[in-house]
Amino acid sequence: MGRFRFRTRDDAKDAKDAKDGIESVHGSNQNGHLNSGRTQTIRKVRVPIMDHSSPAFDPPRDRLPTLYEVLARKTKPPVDLFSFYIYMRDQQRSVDYLDFWLDVSQHTSLCRHYVSELRRSILVETPELEKTGSTRSSYVLDHMGEMNDPAGPSTDLTSDEKVKDQNLSAFLRQENGNSNHSPQSSLGSQRSAMRPSGDRPFPAGERIPRPSFMSRNSPTRTDSGNSPAHTVARADIRASAEKILYTYLLPGSEREVMLPQGIVHDITRDIEEEGRDDPEVFDTAKDYTFQAMERDAFPGFLRAKALGNLVPPSLFLRLVFGLLALTAALWVGFTLIFLDAPKRTRAWEILPFTIGIYLLSSHQYHLDPILALVGLSEYTFFNFSRLEEPYVRKLLTKRALMVLFVTLFVGVCVIVLFIFVPGKRL
Repeated sequence: MGRFRFRTRDDAKDAKDAKDGIESVHGSNQNGHLNSGRTQTIRKVRVPIMDHSSPAFDPPRDRLPTLYEVLARKTKPPVDLFSFYIYMRDQQRSVDYLDFWLDVSQHTSLCRHYVSELRRSILVETPELEKTGSTRSSYVLDHMGEMNDPAGPSTDLTSDEKVKDQNLSAFLRQENGNSNHSPQSSLGSQRSAMRPSGDRPFPAGERIPRPSFMSRNSPTRTDSGNSPAHTVARADIRASAEKILYTYLLPGSEREVMLPQGIVHDITRDIEEEGRDDPEVFDTAKDYTFQAMERDAFPGFLRAKALGNLVPPSLFLRLVFGLLALTAALWVGFTLIFLDAPKRTRAWEILPFTIGIYLLSSHQYHLDPILALVGLSEYTFFNFSRLEEPYVRKLLTKRALMVLFVTLFVGVCVIVLFIFVPGKRL
């Protein structure tokens, strides 16, 4: 599979800004208009527009969540979508893959929102179509059904869900003038993920990027969907598809993700030559990215957040201060032994030994037991969130008690040794 691209870390303020963007994205994206672009420093995180107004959490699960549940916003801190985004940015250093996946999901939601509005407007403005079903477009709209959740890969959809997605893409292609496609002949989600790496989309100098996605103002529509009640224009869908292509997929693009050349070639041809912008164009790339994150990034995320509660900078500081405290404790301990100091004086060794062993144990297990017992987890350096996922909190509580027991046992053994060993003045 393709390698991940490494990026620099942002500070804690950027993380808090990103969290605000995740929590407020639904309300700010209801108008359906896309930003003109994204800078390399992420200030706002755009989450796919869902069909519901708030995340729907499943009943408490007695297991760790899956990547699908995290991306669908069905989990709570510290294994929620925000925490996964911060992990991909700061530790995995492959946030471009997650951003690509989120933008493709948002593009899918934009298409569904557009078709839903168009279906409602057709039924309101021409109610006789509901009775006659005289046109293929109205038939497709009437039989579209409820839209699927864009969080999961297309390979996990049921047969009915696949038919709905195929109908959606077929309608958008037909409306865009490509009526020769049909749901049964759609190849957007069935193309092979691998082709010879030497294939190039176009000869050098023949590709002319379209600037339409760089404009903040969408052109005025003249079709039947240009009602003031509509919040998504047909041009917005086209601009969204072009933005994804020019931002993530073309060689040398601003935030290029490493995908098989065959996938990039197919998407480029579909958008630039065939004029397609339906969701099926990105299905293969979306599934490939999902599988890459699930295989290479998500296991590490669960280890970091479900089995620990500290981030690498904090772990490094604990290692440094733990070694310093333990070195000081050993120096004081041997000094008092060779000075033949009384036991009540040696009892002060408890303090540096306890601090040193506690910090080193926290570094070893990637877990601060006191923070875990009070229900806190570190998502960036010295920034904490509450443990709201029940199973994760129960798991971290058990591990915290285990770490405390190890710390106490080792500390008692070392302290007893240095306090009660016979002194010998040199």
